[in-house]
Amino acid sequence: MLEDLHLGDGLNLGTTDGRIALDCSVRRTRQGHYCISTTDFFFPLVDSPYLQGRIGACNVLSDLYAEGCADCDFVLMLLAACRDMPVDVRNICTREMVRGFRDACAEAGAAVTGGQTVLNPWPIIGGVATSIVAEGEFVPSDGARPGDVVVLTKPLGTQVAVNVRQWRMQDDRLWGEVLNKGLLDEGAADDLYHEACASMARLNRTGSELMLKHSANAATDVTGFGILGHAQNLAENQKASVNIELQKLPCLKGSVRVNDEVFDFGLAVGYSAETSGGLLVCLPADRAALFIRDLEARDGEKAWVIGRVLESPERGATMANSVEVIEV
Repeated sequence: MLEDLHLGDGLNLGTTDGRIALDCSVRRTRQGHYCISTTDFFFPLVDSPYLQGRIGACNVLSDLYAEGCADCDFVLMLLAACRDMPVDVRNICTREMVRGFRDACAEAGAAVTGGQTVLNPWPIIGGVATSIVAEGEFVPSDGARPGDVVVLTKPLGTQVAVNVRQWRMQDDRLWGEVLNKGLLDEGAADDLYHEACASMARLNRTGSELMLKHSANAATDVTGFGILGHAQNLAENQKASVNIELQKLPCLKGSVRVNDEVFDFGLAVGYSAETSGGLLVCLPADRAALFIRDLEARDGEKAWVIGRVLESPERGATMANSVEVIEV
């Protein structure tokens, strides 16, 4: 089924000019430049329609950013207004989703030049993001080399955070388990949710700019397949036969205990789905610390060296024998 393919989200479709596409379509134009394009959309996951719109924009732009395209030339908005809402509620919800989407695109310097709107059972927002670049203005996603280190630019655990929020709002029995086991109180649950929302609503643009500056060899963004799934996709996409070994998992504070003791989303084994997650970047070992320093200086947010690229007879990704979980 098409929904199982995750087109443009780590599926290798190839291109007509010999380059390999991972997160985006990469196609040479008649003038010798490259048209890099991607599409994505976002179902309701958070309380605020404004925040949903912003996260939707961050999510679609992130695929371009994973190619080292920090400048998006234009975005087409894809919008579904909820036909089952009362008209006045639908109008407010739709207007706020659009405002959030436009604000994120404006912050990214990307013009929203058109799109399509439909009525649907669920309010959905997303888009098509496109950049036209010259050779050397983006990072092909197939150049990882043995000896590279792997950097992650956002923490994991967003799936756990938003589910805890839903359990609490619905007075679900799983929220009762969280309370009874003393894993989170209401304040800590709010903190977890707010940290997740702030992460999902943050653009990966700075990391994308720094990929070119610090000679990144390949990258992807971490979304629906989880970090190990996306590392696997990235490894399979490389020209060299490599294994991406993950050694650390930076996770939002509180998410790991909920995952381990209440409901297993696969966070500890690298398969918990993320929304608008960070960039997973393969860098020369002598550039990683500089990449992290510059990212933290500009965005005020942490990044982590979480693994390494190893020579291997088969392309793939694995967890190290002893993985360090870091709560952030």
